[in-house]
This record gives sequence, C-alpha cells and structure tokens, in this order.
Amino acid sequence: MKKSIKTAVKIAISFILLFFVLSNIDTKKLVSILKEVDFFWLILAFIAFNISKIVSSIRLNYYFKDLNIELTQIENLRLYYVGMFYNLFLPGGIGGDGYKIYLLRKKFQTPVISLVNATLIDRISGLVALLFLCAILFFFSSFTKLFEQLGFLALICALLAYPIFLYLHKKLFKNFLTYLKETTILGFIVQALQLICAYFIIKALPQTPPIIDFLTLFLISSVVAVLPLTVGGVGARELTFLYGLKLIGQDPASGVAFSFIFFLITLISSSIGIFFIHKPLIKSD
Repeated sequence: MKKSIKTAVKIAISFILLFFVLSNIDTKKLVSILKEVDFFWLILAFIAFNISKIVSSIRLNYYFKDLNIELTQIENLRLYYVGMFYNLFLPGGIGGDGYKIYLLRKKFQTPVISLVNATLIDRISGLVALLFLCAILFFFSSFTKLFEQLGFLALICALLAYPIFLYLHKKLFKNFLTYLKETTILGFIVQALQLICAYFIIKALPQTPPIIDFLTLFLISSVVAVLPLTVGGVGARELTFLYGLKLIGQDPASGVAFSFIFFLITLISSSIGIFFIHKPLIKSD
C-alpha cells in the first residue's frame, strides 16, 4: 500500500507540474517545434545517451570488483539496463538499484550494506561530475549577469568539488579505493557524454537557442531530477527550463520541447531493459 501511494504521489506531482508548465507557455509553438525537429541530430543524441550509460555501467562494475564481484561487462550492462527499466517504469517498487542489490546478494553472498555503499558511491561520483560541469557552465552563462555573486560561488564550487569528493571518498568509502582514479575519470566522462547528448538535442531544434544557457539549465534540471519527487524527473525538468529561460528573457517553449525530447530518449533507452528481465543476468556456477 505504501509503495502504491508513493507511486501515485509521484505521478500526481509530475502531472501537476506538467499542467502548470504547459499553462504558462505557447503550446502551439511547442507543437510546432516538435514537428520540425531534425531526426539526424536526435539519432546522434540517442547514441550519445546510450554510450554514457555503457560508460556508467563500466564505472559501477569497478565498484563491484572492489567487493570481489566478478561480472563480465555484458552481464553487468544487461543488469544495468534492467535497472534503468525498473527505475523509470516502476518508480514506487523495488527500483533498479534494489533489483541489482537483490540479485548480487543472492549470487555472491555479498553483504547488503556493501552493495548499498557501492551503489551510493557510484551515484555520488556521477553527481560530483554533474555539479562540477554545472558550475563551470553557469559561470560562463547569461545567468551570471543576473546573479554575479552566484557566478563567483559557482567558480569556487567547481574548484572545490573534486578535492572535497576525493577527501570524503577516502574517509567514508575506504573499501572502494582500488579503482578510485578510474571511477572518478569515468564519472566525468559519463556527464560529458550527457552534455554531448544535450548538445545534439539542441542542434535538432528548428532554431538554435543560446547553447551555454541551455546546457546550464540541462545540468541544473538533472540535479533537480535526482530528487525522488517525480517520475523520471518529468515535470521537474520542464519547470526548471520554464523559469530559467524566463529569467534571461528567452521563450521557454523551446526548453520544454528539449525536455520532452530528452525524456523520450530516456524512455526508449530504458525500455531496452525489458528484453533482459526474464533472462538470467548472472551466470550460474
């Protein structure tokens, strides 16, 4: 019952936010933009997005190796895509992370707390890279003209993000230090590929908006989407673009179109996981 209520609340919040956003933009222009997108750039965006997920799965596998969990990259990738499917399509259920923890615990008898820590540090590694890139782009965006002090704080955030992360990693996650260099670099590459995906979506729009500002809002919306309040960030991303673009005097319709396209790419990519749900993800002894 609690899971059902949680799912219902998330869906309701997503619908409410979407309704609010659509009520505050020119929906005819939104439809026009979506009709005129360049599918060549969307295909490139789809490829970049899925490469980022492949790299992300490799990073997670390094953390598993620190727990003496030996998965081939194919096994790990299949498990990763199933996790994506559960996270998006079953937001109130066990979730993708819980599913992976369950299977790995069953197969390798690894303590649950260790698997939870591996998943947690994997998420933190990606979030640090996200915040670092977001701070850099924010500093060079139009938003610094409105919030000069925030631009200065963003620069400080960029300079301190990785030193603080590495310090806390060594203090709090001592069991995951073997591949610290590899996982940190891969975490940055994952977010860089997400930015490339976003750039391709921008190029697919009929009129190219201010790229740095759009990429900045994309990263900010990605941070907002991490909060477990909506389904796959739906509504939260659009709301971020609505207010962000209005602040700098830009038409938010293109930003909402961008958000819709990014979610569609996420939806299609996550659907790949359905092909592996009923197949053994972990090799038998």
